[in-house]
This record gives sequence, structure tokens and C-alpha cells, in this order.
Amino acid sequence: MCGIAGLIHRGKSSNVGRELTAMLQSLKHRGPDSTGFALYGSPKSGEHVLRFKVAEQEDMRHGFQIQHLVKERRAEVDRRLDELGATRVAVEDATDYAFRYSISYDGDMKKLADYVEDVEGAEILSIGNTLELIKDLGDAGQVSSQYGLGEFGGTHAIGHTRMATESDVDIRSAHPYWAYPFNDISVVHNGQLTNYWGSRREMERRGHRFMSNCDSELIAVYLADRMERGDSLEESMHRSVGELDGVFTYVVATADKLGMAKDVMAAKPMVLYESDEFVALASEEVAIRSVFPHEIDTYDPYEGEVMVWQS
Repeated sequence: MCGIAGLIHRGKSSNVGRELTAMLQSLKHRGPDSTGFALYGSPKSGEHVLRFKVAEQEDMRHGFQIQHLVKERRAEVDRRLDELGATRVAVEDATDYAFRYSISYDGDMKKLADYVEDVEGAEILSIGNTLELIKDLGDAGQVSSQYGLGEFGGTHAIGHTRMATESDVDIRSAHPYWAYPFNDISVVHNGQLTNYWGSRREMERRGHRFMSNCDSELIAVYLADRMERGDSLEESMHRSVGELDGVFTYVVATADKLGMAKDVMAAKPMVLYESDEFVALASEEVAIRSVFPHEIDTYDPYEGEVMVWQS
């Protein structure tokens, strides 16, 4: 079933970590297996935030052996960053297996991503000037507390609560997905894509990589491919409605935009609230009311609709 949510403040920052946590926690019944956040904060000149992991949460139950492997894998990631000339400005252990680095790097970001992910067990969750992508097993309250997201200030955010249906219950299969290799682009999705494998093979022939067998990752890769070929975000989204088969509603975010798209059958729910200062959208109205408990007017987008908002 899954639940998706997004919010954007127009022209100001807010505690988007706390707001999105409340929205996703209210959607826990739609997906108890994992929760993910894509949070957009204030950029620092000349720095990128690199979020990556070198193991899965369940791997850590295997004791000393996996702990030793985690140390080896992280050391190899550090070595490769140094080799490429990426300076580690700040380093944070988010968990025993997931890490947050602020790096200074003016080289080829795709080359960096590929080189890091060539380390066994390593997966880059996101690279961005403003984006920080965090996902793990558990509900929104658990993940937010584990990663210290309650005080995250920023302009916008999207998130996902997952009920696993066709792929594993692990971090790799959780949403959001980063639109590799583009900075600051992330996607969450509710639905099913029926042309996943054929479209995936086409994207792989074009040089794109996939880190999971989850059909939702295809949307992120598809949008990255279209933008690499010169389309704007909105143009890519309009094209996706005609070229992605299945029933779906998805939400995408960039450094300064929030967008949503529904398939032409509109089988997957989406509710919107919009004011001059704020936009919120979610699979159910209860998520929006977790942030706005007072009386508000919400509405449902039409079938095949694409909408984009600017921060």
C-alpha cells in the first residue's frame, strides 16, 4: 500500500524534519516496514553532503565479524575519496553502518559515486548541496530519532512509509530514491510499474545504475535520464505520465522545487493543501492535519496531472 508525503515552505525555512516526521508517522498504517526522508537544508558554498552506508541494519546482528567488515569498508571509502581529491570537511557516524560526510570536491561527481559504490557493501544514498537522504527500517518516529532528524531545518522535504510487496525488507529497497548522478533530486512513489524490467534494461543500456529491484527506483532513474538529455523537471514529469506504465502517484523534489504526478487512471490517492506560504501533500489527509490541526481545505489532483511548486 505505502504512504507518501511532501511539504514545501515558500520563501522561508522551517523545521521540516519535525514536520515530515509527524506526517509520516500518521501514515504508519500504510507501511510499517521502513521509512525514508529526503530533507532539503541550507547549502554551504563549495560543499556537498554525502550520505552512504556500508551494511544493512540486519547485518549488524552478526557481531564482531560484520563490525570488522564495516570498518574495512569505511576505510576503503575514505581511501578512495582521498585518492580522488575529495576533502572530508566533516564526518558523522549516523549509525554503526550509515555515515554523513560533508565533502569539498570539484571533480566528476558520477565518477566519485561509481568509485565509492564499487566498494563491496557500499551504497550512496544521496549526494547534494542541499539534499540529505535518510532511510532505514522502522516507523518514522524510530528512524527520525535514530538519525536525529527532529531539528532539521530546511525549506522542503519528501518521505515514504513502505509496505514491502515485491522486494526485500531492507534499506536498499526503501524509499526515497536519489536520482543518480544528479545532485539534490529525490523521488518517492506509491503504486506499481508494469513495464519495470523492460524500462530498466533500457536505462542500463544508457549507462544508468540500479541499486535495488524495487520498481520505484525506475522513476528516479527515468527522470535523471530525461534531464541529462536536456528536459526540465516539469517536462520530464509530463513525459513520464505517458511513458511509465502502471498505476502510480509519485512525488519528486529538487534543490528548490517540489512536484507530484499521477497516472491517467488516478488509482493511487493523493491529497493536497496549498496556501501562499506552504504546500503539503500526502496519501491521506490525516498526514496534512498532523501539521495543520486547524480547519483547512484540501483537494485531490486530477488523473494524469503534473504539478510543480517553487520554494
